[in-house]
Amino acid sequence: QVQLVESRGGSVQAGGSLRLSCVASGYMYDDYCMGWFRQAPGKEREGVATVYTGGGGTYYGDSVKGRVTISQDNAKNTVYLQMNSLNPEDSAIYYCAAGFGFYPCTLTQTRYKYWGQGTQVTVSS
Repeated sequence: QVQLVESRGGSVQAGGSLRLSCVASGYMYDDYCMGWFRQAPGKEREGVATVYTGGGGTYYGDSVKGRVTISQDNAKNTVYLQMNSLNPEDSAIYYCAAGFGFYPCTLTQTRYKYWGQGTQVTVSS
């Protein structure tokens, strides 16, 4: 079993930045993909970014490329999502998720077995 706990999100103004973190615990003996996903009201959940803990390979969703950076601290079993140049369309509940047994990491949600509880990010105009 793997438990994931996201940091508290927050509210920022358009153009601002926010960093989320996700701490993993439990069975962490293998390398895995840690992804961030988000879901806005009335919209489907979409992939934001993912990183491979075994080598740092990253992949980003088209809607956030150039504005978001995913990084990791394996010593802390923590993955970070740095978001810059935020706009109101980035408002959503953000989830981190862990997936084992596949590489390279993708944002295919069905490959991620473990999910955090989600954290709200609100961007005001």
